[in-house]
Amino acid sequence: MGIDFTFFKGSKNGGLVEATGHRDLGPTQVSVKITHRGVCGTDEHFRHVDQGLGHEGMESSSSWAQLSMFCGYCNFCVSGRQTLCVNRTSYGSADQDQGCFGSALAWDISALYKIPESSASEDAGPLMCGGATVWTPLYDSGVKPGARVSVIGIGGLGHMAIQFASKMGFEVVVFSSTESKKQEALGFGASEFHATQGRQSLTGVKPIDIFMITTSVNPKMFLYYPILAHGARDYPLTVSMENLDGVSPMNLINGNFVIVGSGVAATASMRVMLEFAARHKVRPQIEKFPMTLTGINDAMQKLWDGKMRYRGVLVAPQ
Repeated sequence: MGIDFTFFKGSKNGGLVEATGHRDLGPTQVSVKITHRGVCGTDEHFRHVDQGLGHEGMESSSSWAQLSMFCGYCNFCVSGRQTLCVNRTSYGSADQDQGCFGSALAWDISALYKIPESSASEDAGPLMCGGATVWTPLYDSGVKPGARVSVIGIGGLGHMAIQFASKMGFEVVVFSSTESKKQEALGFGASEFHATQGRQSLTGVKPIDIFMITTSVNPKMFLYYPILAHGARDYPLTVSMENLDGVSPMNLINGNFVIVGSGVAATASMRVMLEFAARHKVRPQIEKFPMTLTGINDAMQKLWDGKMRYRGVLVAPQ
């Protein structure tokens, strides 16, 4: 059985190209018709590559993200750490002849997730990538309700991190460069808000247990070391090639700090995240665009300009 589909892909000059494709389904694959697809900063990384774009897909009852297949038998899979699967396939390195910026695709059932009935399809895509990225540190870190969790930056990741952390019973401390997003941060569930532009110290801020970096530009760590609790865990969550400024062995040793590399959630954690989001009404704040060449360009440009509030979602024509 095969499926035919249309999709949009990148090109050497960065222009989007509309293409058609065909896939014969493998023994563990299903055909999914895409109704909504999220727009993520990661998509911009592949705009100059001849491959299908888009990795936050959803249809009426299922959703998926950038990891497209887990083998199910390696040590990581059998111990519940599927995101580390040695045989995994993922967006950008496999399945480049299709993408979520399209009408349909073939997807392995190992990386397909059921959307709770009370969740809207348009919300599921951003939750699968951005939501799962900020969920993992909160769910896996072992900190308990009442701990102080900081969120650096209020954007596509940060606004969901605030919601998850507050609903999980953490005290959420938000840092942003200016006061412009203060009321939004408090509305998402922040307990405290601190503007950092021009400041040389954060005197008076109580110690932070979990430090989540969700900004597009990494922060100057010298400003935050004095307010990190001993043993604090630092999660740089933005996909960035830049080094963390001010990180040295002595900084880490003196505070017993831990810097943790963390990506999206493993299978069991992803399922819990979707159910938790549905039950506690954690939703991405989205802007909708038509699933057309113009719509995709508009969405990606708005994201690039830093004007998206806060996740873009492409909607298939009815």
